[in-house]
Amino acid sequence: MNPRITLEQWQALVAVVDAGGYAQAAERLHKSQSSVTYLVQKLESLLDVKVFEIKGRKAALTPTGQLLYRRARVLLDEAAGIEQAAKSASAGWEAEIRLAAEIVFPAWLLLKCFDKLNAESPHTRIEYIESVIAGTNEALLAGRADLAITVSIPQGFTGALLMPLRMILVAHPEHPLHKLGRPLTMRDLRARQLVIRETDALRATKTMVEATQRWTVSHISTAIFAASMGFGYGWYPEERILGELRDGKLKRLPLREGAERVGQLYLVYADRENAGPGTLRLAQIIHDSVKAECASAAA
Repeated sequence: MNPRITLEQWQALVAVVDAGGYAQAAERLHKSQSSVTYLVQKLESLLDVKVFEIKGRKAALTPTGQLLYRRARVLLDEAAGIEQAAKSASAGWEAEIRLAAEIVFPAWLLLKCFDKLNAESPHTRIEYIESVIAGTNEALLAGRADLAITVSIPQGFTGALLMPLRMILVAHPEHPLHKLGRPLTMRDLRARQLVIRETDALRATKTMVEATQRWTVSHISTAIFAASMGFGYGWYPEERILGELRDGKLKRLPLREGAERVGQLYLVYADRENAGPGTLRLAQIIHDSVKAECASAAA
């Protein structure tokens, strides 16, 4: 079946409803009022329906008109989506971008970056791989990621400094380590430590503390939650625990040396020379967003 109604006619119907009248719709569509009226009347004639009815001094949608209006909105949105997809394809935008990011990187900031990219390329899918330590670089080496936010740049890859990383040692205020009332030594840290499991296959990175008890969890949120409940201690990114510190759920531990660990996070390309425009654009968005947030935090 070949449609008898053109997109221009559906657009005229939607514009009349959204703008609140034929004159306003004509201005919005950059057409004369008579041409907009003709488009809607032609639609009614071809479908043998009444879209509007007069109520008082205003035209209101009939029940059939309401149905057609809702379906027309969907149709026009779909048509616009097809045009955007064609535009993205002609520009060479990738169908999917895969990013592996250290779990200590602020997830909320990455989600904002994804949203900005999708505003420019709505049909580019994004796979977000939340990884830990060696698991991030493993995703690059195995070809599972186009971009990575990692604590080190693997040999043979190119990347750039993204932001400093500051980890602080904390525990619940009622934790026994806080009860000692003195600067702590590494020997004191043999109490239960909360560790986040690496996401690579080998999990070969050694912990810096030989605790007699260790709980290993899969996500940093779980580790922070456990520490807030008093079940152990750990080093966590300061940005991730600002709320817990403010609310008194976590408190800095007075370790004599090493209570803070400072490092760097890098944005690394799997293949910089052959990266697609979507990957390049996402990298730029991430750089700009991080720079803006760091500047705001320093102000």
